[in-house]
Amino acid sequence: MSRLAYTAFVAFVSSLLTLLVVWALMPTPGTDAPPTDDTPLRQITLEELAEHDSRESCWKAIEGRVYDVTDYIPEHPTSERVILRWCGRESTEAWNDKGGGRPHSPSARAELEQYLIGELDDEDS
Repeated sequence: MSRLAYTAFVAFVSSLLTLLVVWALMPTPGTDAPPTDDTPLRQITLEELAEHDSRESCWKAIEGRVYDVTDYIPEHPTSERVILRWCGRESTEAWNDKGGGRPHSPSARAELEQYLIGELDDEDS
């Protein structure tokens, strides 16, 4: 086999493998993937939010949207107690002022979106 044909074959196989990996990593519809903009958000009451107030299940409401940040707790850059005291609560105040009047960064906002699970029920907000 010529060097050019071998290089083309390797490039083709690599492309196929890349496509297969990307396809395998894409969320399956109906799984726990974060809702998209066209997916209606699940309505969550303040009572349901309050049930998730622990290290084992930590939900927070920020600006009317509810996030399950349980898996993020070990990744949070400060001590666990900082994030845990806001579990099961409306947490916009803490989000907008993480100390000294400093809000969370745009990159933190982008990261937060992967934990979106719903929005506060209109009757509760």
